[in-house]
Amino acid sequence: MAVKVIYQLGNKKLYEMSDEVKFEELSQIKQVVLDLHDTMMNFRKTYGVGRAIAAPQIGIMKRVLYMNIDQPVAFINPELVDKSKEMITLWDDCMCFPNLLVWVKRHKSLTIRYRDLNWEQQEMKLEGDLSELLQHEYDHLDGILAVMRAVDGKAFTFRSEI
Repeated sequence: MAVKVIYQLGNKKLYEMSDEVKFEELSQIKQVVLDLHDTMMNFRKTYGVGRAIAAPQIGIMKRVLYMNIDQPVAFINPELVDKSKEMITLWDDCMCFPNLLVWVKRHKSLTIRYRDLNWEQQEMKLEGDLSELLQHEYDHLDGILAVMRAVDGKAFTFRSEI
């Protein structure tokens, strides 16, 4: 377990596609999840925010997400399915640019299918801000940052301006 450096906006690794996790890598991925937890909790302590993080944000180019709201959840090889046609627009933030907010449009609800740390297939239905959160983190797996999803060229502000 360790706090890792979070890659910042402009780091070329953030724009790369992540690889799927293979079953044989599961023991290594369990360590990655612990590092994601420690890194996110350290960020939360510093900035007062942080509910989820993607492995590429700490330089691990694997399809792994970690969320800790009421309880910790690791999402291995997630897929977003059943995305609603209804969209929501909201301010999005990111650990890769902690003081910047971006106005984005996301699906109001969706289902995420994934493998857990026991390699069991799971499914979770998400709505509202949790749907947005997992869409944001999922984008990291495909090398997409929230700044690339801005609704227009004026869709940016600093956290201190809100």
